[in-house]
Amino acid sequence: QVQLVESGGGLVQAGESLRLSCAASGNIFSTNAMAWYRQAPGKRREWVATVPNGEAITYTDSVKGRFTISRDAAKNTVYLQMDSLKPEDTGVYYCNALMRVVTPHGINGMEFWGEGTLVIVSS
Repeated sequence: QVQLVESGGGLVQAGESLRLSCAASGNIFSTNAMAWYRQAPGKRREWVATVPNGEAITYTDSVKGRFTISRDAAKNTVYLQMDSLKPEDTGVYYCNALMRVVTPHGINGMEFWGEGTLVIVSS
C-alpha cells in the first residue's frame, strides 16, 4: 500500500555531514508523522527524531544540535540532515511513517517502515 525508500547513506569521517532522504509513495490519504530510527551493530533499533503533522519536532538527546529532521509534505518526503557526525552514529537508518491509507475497506491508519540505509562514520 505504501512504500518508503531511503537514500543518502554512505561512509564518512567523523565531523562530516550526510543528508538522508525517505520518499513515500502509494495510496496515502494523509500523514500523521514521519520519523527516523537507527540500529547500530549488535544493538536494538532506537528512535532518532520525529516530525509530526502540526506538532513540535522531537529528537533523541544524543543527536540534539547535530541532526535536523524536516519534511516536504507535497513530496511525501522526510529528510535527516546529519552534521558533526560521530562514530557512534554508525548504523542502519530506517524511515518510519504513520499514515492514513486508502484501502478497499476504507481509510485506515497504518505504520510503515523503509528497508534502511547504512551510515558508517569512521574515526
